[in-house]
Amino acid sequence: MNTLSSVCVYGASSTRIDKVYYDDAGELGTLLGQRGLRVINGAGNMGLMAAVSDAALKAGGTVTGVIPRFMVEQGWHHTGLTELIEVESMHERKQTMARLSDAVIALPGGCGTLEELLEIITWKQLGLYLNPIVLLNTKGYYDSLLQLFDHAVDEHFMGQRHKELWRVAQTPQEAVDLIYTVPRWDASVRKFAAL
Repeated sequence: MNTLSSVCVYGASSTRIDKVYYDDAGELGTLLGQRGLRVINGAGNMGLMAAVSDAALKAGGTVTGVIPRFMVEQGWHHTGLTELIEVESMHERKQTMARLSDAVIALPGGCGTLEELLEIITWKQLGLYLNPIVLLNTKGYYDSLLQLFDHAVDEHFMGQRHKELWRVAQTPQEAVDLIYTVPRWDASVRKFAAL
């Protein structure tokens, strides 16, 4: 059983998405807040980012948002978080979120979420991030990406062992259970980085 204090949650900022995505984001935030796990996210004030933050705070939890200064200047930041960390760049944002987290849960999202997810998986492959990574597959959202990963393995762009870098959850409760039970990755995995 992993000892956790904080969980990084990636997720969409879009507001034009199906209610089911909001429902799962809210449920996840509530579960994390109830467990006293600090949520680490991108500090957005809309979409799934805000839904997770609002639910976690309502459940008595804490939220640390990490956001580049240019986004704050645009007014894109959530103003009710426990802590707001302003950084200089998107790269620093991702690095800070990873450094502060004991696990990652990826909700559905667009290019930004996918980019964050693929980068943290790459870091884990290289032994730079050793904590659990879970994809919350609401409404089968990640099915196509998972098929692409399978294809990458079939075509030898990835090894079969690389599919152990992440886990897939169908519900928020399963995602929370997985971050506690998926073993931490061993840094010796670097030897598997190259095929």
